[in-house]
Amino acid sequence: MRLAELVHTSATVAGTRARKAKIETLAALLRGATDVRDVRLATAYLIGVPPQGRTGVGWRSLTALDTVPATEPGLTLHAVDDTLSALATTAGSGSAQRRKDLLSALFSQATKPEQDFLVRLLTGELRQGALDGVMADAVAAAFEVPAAAVRRAHMLSGDLSAVADSARAGGEAALAEFRLEVGRPIRPMLASPAESLDSALAELGEVSVEYKLDGARIQVHRDGEAVRVFTRTLREITASVPELIEVVLGLPCTSVVLDGETLALTDDGRPRPFQETMSRFGATSARELLLHPYFFDLLHLDGVDYLDAPLRDRLSTLDALVGDRRIPSTMDPSAAATLLDNALAAGHEGVMVKSLDSPYAAGRRGKSWQKVKPVHTLDLVVLAAEWGHGRRTGTLSNLHLGARDPDGGPPVMVGKTFKGLTDELLAWQTTELRKLATSTDDYTVYVRPELVVEIELDGVQVSPRYPGGVALRFARVLRYRPDKEAADADTIDAVRALLP
Repeated sequence: MRLAELVHTSATVAGTRARKAKIETLAALLRGATDVRDVRLATAYLIGVPPQGRTGVGWRSLTALDTVPATEPGLTLHAVDDTLSALATTAGSGSAQRRKDLLSALFSQATKPEQDFLVRLLTGELRQGALDGVMADAVAAAFEVPAAAVRRAHMLSGDLSAVADSARAGGEAALAEFRLEVGRPIRPMLASPAESLDSALAELGEVSVEYKLDGARIQVHRDGEAVRVFTRTLREITASVPELIEVVLGLPCTSVVLDGETLALTDDGRPRPFQETMSRFGATSARELLLHPYFFDLLHLDGVDYLDAPLRDRLSTLDALVGDRRIPSTMDPSAAATLLDNALAAGHEGVMVKSLDSPYAAGRRGKSWQKVKPVHTLDLVVLAAEWGHGRRTGTLSNLHLGARDPDGGPPVMVGKTFKGLTDELLAWQTTELRKLATSTDDYTVYVRPELVVEIELDGVQVSPRYPGGVALRFARVLRYRPDKEAADADTIDAVRALLP
């Protein structure tokens, strides 16, 4: 398959608003791929995830290229893949020049639209995450398999290109072969915001209500004496968290997959600032800051998978296994309000309300889990920032905020804010946003939509000022969320749902 076909499809999808039309366009491309490798590569490139992962090529290297575009398209997906593989393995003395030579050779074969696509692919601009869902439906349509089977296989494997290949080769039966594998992380189940505690209790029937800790999501896999720990974005942090490994090795089991939270606590047992917990996930983390793990779900135990079991069964097994490492909870609806008060008094965010009948819908944000907080918060992506004035001169201050388009389009701007930013955050975001800059003018730095920031607000209102038709009211920054990717940001639908 030629890269030009992929670039044309990507542009068509980007210019199409209707989800069904996006799916049909993508499915047509996949059906037309006659080569197994092309199916995998087309799927990977269209969701912005090259099979090689990180190639070591950054924005600065790409913008420094001075390559005349080809006049006619001729570059194939195979040729692109071969070059990216070479880039990913180039290291040692003289590697910078070899990388430059590889990139120059690749870009000299690409037309201007193909060059633009490759830049966005290599810098992560194509990876909006929301396209995963559209692409999964396109795989289902292209190879005439149920969309639910595609989504489940993707959830278990984390590799949509491999799922597409299996759907093409073996249909639904091949997709059913994907299983939970201890040691390989799966996409976590997500929660939707609730209007109130009472509304969540009324909607979900028999429930478990538990603390929503002010910590960081973790997924823990144990196979014998081997333990691996992953973040909510499936990044492995095992080497940074020896105290978590010690706890899991002390559990009375041989193999297990647990979902939970970890956080650093003060001497009186209250949560330390979120950024301090997150600092432990770095390569040079401060080990003197002890992390405490607490678990709220169990996906596998000693050879038995629990993904499809109802929550009541998963919790019964979990309680017997982890004891006091279980997040505080109750199944008594009359005690839910007291549990919420206790969670807030202890310095946590609120509570989670979960249907006891629900299976573990990994990678999905449904209504079976609902989060209850005393204030409105949204996770949004930073689209740009304006240079500050007065004492903020020299720092990027006023943030342009965007909500995720659930159909895979670019983020939808919903407001601005400069409130809630400490001097420390101002300095940090100025450094980080300049690294993500795509263009600038006299007042504003426009950036790749990668950084997620948690925003507290009083509500939203109808407004023609922004493309989504809504605007945030009295928005202020709570914190940045380095544990989340742009694909984890709240959608424009979630913002509109806050309209009075």
